[in-house]
Order: sequence, then C-alpha cells, then structure tokens
Amino acid sequence: MTIEIKVPPLPESVTDATLVGWHKKAGESVVRDENLVDLETDKVVLEVPAPASGTILRIVAENGATVEAGDLLAILEEGEVTASVAPAADASDAKPAEPAAQESSGPIKTSPAVRRLLDEHDLDATMVTGTGKDGRLTKADVMAFLKADDSSSVTPGDPAPAVADEGVAQGVERTEQRVPMTRLRARIAERLVEAQQTAAMLTTFNEVDLTEVMALRTRYRDAFEKKHGVRLGFMSFFTMAAVEALKTFPAVNASVEGTDIVYHNYYDIGIAVSSDRGLMVPVIRDVDQMSFAEFEEELNAVAKRAQDGTISMEDLTGGTFTITNGGIFGSMMSTPILNQPQSAILGMHSIQQRPMVVDGDIVARPMMYLAMTYDHRIIDGKEAVQFLVTIKEQLEDPSRLLLQV
Repeated sequence: MTIEIKVPPLPESVTDATLVGWHKKAGESVVRDENLVDLETDKVVLEVPAPASGTILRIVAENGATVEAGDLLAILEEGEVTASVAPAADASDAKPAEPAAQESSGPIKTSPAVRRLLDEHDLDATMVTGTGKDGRLTKADVMAFLKADDSSSVTPGDPAPAVADEGVAQGVERTEQRVPMTRLRARIAERLVEAQQTAAMLTTFNEVDLTEVMALRTRYRDAFEKKHGVRLGFMSFFTMAAVEALKTFPAVNASVEGTDIVYHNYYDIGIAVSSDRGLMVPVIRDVDQMSFAEFEEELNAVAKRAQDGTISMEDLTGGTFTITNGGIFGSMMSTPILNQPQSAILGMHSIQQRPMVVDGDIVARPMMYLAMTYDHRIIDGKEAVQFLVTIKEQLEDPSRLLLQV
C-alpha cells in the first residue's frame, strides 16, 4: 500500500515553510517514526517522521522548496524493511556503492542545523566526535572537524610558501562565500528592524551588588540540587526580582496594540537562549506562581528544546517581558532591543569584582551592570528608573524575594 507523506499542520500564524533537507533518497528504506525531512519556519524546525516502515518510492518536493500545510512531499510504499532498494536511474547516473558505516550502539543525536551542516560538506555523523551532552554533536564540533581536516591536507615536510618582500603570502587565494539567510535569521533581522522603527526605545542603566545573592547561592546550592534535582542558577533570582518589580509597575508588563495599551495580569517571562540556529526567546508562563526550583526546571527544559531543535511554536509565542543575559558571553554593557509587542526588556551582564565604597571603606564587590530598554510611548523615565531600582533592591537583599516586600 502506498502512503502519501504530506506537510503536517503548521503552527498558528505560519503560512508556509522551507524544505531544508531530506535525510532519505528515493528507493531507500525507512522505519516507522524515522525523521525523513526537515521543514524550517520563521521560528522552528519541524521534523516529518515516517508514518510507517517501507520504501521511499518518489520524492515530490525538493530541497529549498517552499511548501504549505497539506502539500505532498513524497510517496512511501509500506512494507517490511529488509534492504535498501536502489532508486531507478539511468546507468550513466549510477554511483558506486559506498562502504557500510561502522556499527554503533545507536544513532548519533544531532539537531537539524547540525544535520544540514553535515549534508553540506558530505560528512557522516560517525566521522565527528560529539562534545555535547550525551555525546550530542554540536555545530562547533563539525566546524572544528572541518578546520582540522583542512589543516591535515597539507603534506608534512612541504616547504613553507614563499613570502613577498611586502610580507604578503604569494599564491594565497582570496575567496568569499555567499549563503542565503535562513528563515529564522531573516525573521530575526526583520523583527529587530521593525522594533527600532516602531517603538520609542530608550535604555536606562544601573548596577547591582551581588554579594548577598552569591553568598545565599553558595550556602544552599548543594542542598537545593540534592532536594530538587536542578541547579540553583542566577537567572531564577533575576527573574523572580523582575516579577516583583512588574507587579509594582504594571506598564512595564504591558504592550501596545494600535492606539491601545494592553495591561497583563499574568507574568509570562521570555528568556533569551542562544542556539545553533540563532537567538530564540522561549516563554516561561505564570512565573509568579512558581518556586525557584520549578522555574529552574522549566528553564532547563525549554533551553534543551531550543538547543535540540525540538522547540515548538507554542514555546516561543506570547510573553509579557523578556530577560537576556549577555554576561555569559563576556558582555560588560549593552542596550538590548525590545521583543515586540512587549514594552521592556532587561539585560544582564558579566559579574566583575570592582572597588566599591561600603560604610566608608573601599572593598571589592561582585558587581553587575543592568540595562533596561523600554518603550517610551507608554513608560515614563521615572517608572523605568524605579523599576530597575526595585530589581536592584531585591537582589541586594534577596530575603525580600521570600517576603515579597
């Protein structure tokens, strides 16, 4: 029996997708639930699994095609899988069979972005050593392999290339590579430009002394992880402090729709996460109703889905306020751009030991610069400054978070 493989229903507000890569060819065998093809939308990559075991008879939509929900992708002949069936082709097109890959304990886990990079360079995942969690291949692993492979192509003992008097190497070819933006990267660019052209963005800064937070985290870190099974990170402190500040200044938790201001009585916080495909902002909902442990557990879950490429559109939609942490990459200070239609975004930065005057004495303190970009159309400067001061007060005396004062 033949089965039509079609584009699955797309997330709400998404009209089409780009077919970024087939993992099977016509004539090859597949097993049920095996990923056949990756479809990229504006925000997520969707995997299309095989509905049954069998053989791919025909591929209808090729790589790079734009497809809509319900479009035909391929035809599958259902049946028991014994051996791959060679695709029908002219003798002139036939290629010699490649040696079988070394057997392993199981398939190597890769994200859609990593699989695409492997396909572009005609690599097998077994050729690259994964350094990610549970041996997962990362984009950095593949790039390191390619760089090492290029270096190894130089025969040892070859004389060094001659260098001109001006110090410029002779015979070195200057090359460029032009690649189209992915749909996600293009959408990120579009939203950032739109935010700058729409909102009256202004950024206010402050600094926070994290002595008490770090002491509290050090004191209870092991007990917290032992009891709850998750690490106690800095993000939970900042998020809980932000929620308390949002309760005091509701305009910061609001959004603009046309000529209306929409005030939200819930606190769905977006946390910016870096992934192989670019920046994503998964949303953690009803944070005000969560404990520190519940928040850390949910944050770990959505961050993992973002890294694995399995994050859903539902994870990325909504949100009333966003927090981004450039400090993990070494940023000292920045002016984050709004995640529209939200009216504010909080930027965290590196923690640095700096000399501070405390009770008349100069002491070293772990300090962080905070930045809040806000939409001046609905948030006054006074509100923005007081909002950031409230976060500062909560973090410099974290017992206030427990007492909600």
